[in-house]
Amino acid sequence: MIVLGICLVITAIILNISWIIHWCEVVPLVLGIIFFAILIAGLVLNTIFLVREIRRNEQHDSFLNAVTHELKTPVASIRLYLETLQSRNVEDPQRRKFYGIMLEDTDRLMGTVDQVLRAAQSVHKRGEEHWTNLDLAPLVQESVEVARTRHHLEEQNMRLEIQTVSQEETTVRGDVDDLRVAITNLLDNAVKYSPGEKDIVVVLTSEAGNALIRVIDHGVGIPRGELKRIFRRFYRAPLRTIAKVKGTGLGLFIVRAIARRHNGDAWAESEGEGKGATVTIRIPGAAR
Repeated sequence: MIVLGICLVITAIILNISWIIHWCEVVPLVLGIIFFAILIAGLVLNTIFLVREIRRNEQHDSFLNAVTHELKTPVASIRLYLETLQSRNVEDPQRRKFYGIMLEDTDRLMGTVDQVLRAAQSVHKRGEEHWTNLDLAPLVQESVEVARTRHHLEEQNMRLEIQTVSQEETTVRGDVDDLRVAITNLLDNAVKYSPGEKDIVVVLTSEAGNALIRVIDHGVGIPRGELKRIFRRFYRAPLRTIAKVKGTGLGLFIVRAIARRHNGDAWAESEGEGKGATVTIRIPGAAR
């Protein structure tokens, strides 16, 4: 599509030049230049819109495929274990193991559904009726502990560093449930994109009246050209190293939407593919 647009523009330019050479009158010359300029602009804009639409459709298709996989896999797993329990006499230890696996699959299903619903809600700015002044320190600590349990990590695999002097520096005004979702998404992303031995550091600090939550991993990294795109809805960076990593492309979109709803922001930093990444959430302090 891009090549077609370029060819059309070149053709229009050639026609314009040849037409100018064979005409000498001023008025037709000026009118011709204007019409050809409009033609070229129209071709360029049309090509841009077509390319954007194609990319958007590709992202939607990828999203649908990812969500279908995220829903179908745990359902198939739960069905398999239920059929086994129904058709065979399973001893108590094995039965308890099956129940545990099915509960984990159920949590995975609920997580996917909740993420899709959160993404739909994130495009609409909600009121502040549920906002309160809250200290981020215990919220971040709780989220880290839950992530360790969920992903079966030791403390050395995911460490928390609170680099503040007083509680006032980490006190913000916001929705505790939304902020918990944003932090959880960051932690899950760091685990997901850190193959092998995990080495994740969660830093809570403050700067210029803002509370900052940084999640630093030593995983697959992010190409510099993708640092802004990864926060788009449905977007997933085209890395060879994450081809087998499943996801909906909504996690970081939700993170940034929640941060901006709280008058803050979210961004990513990385030296490139294979060099790890740091994702930061900034939330203004309650005193601001």
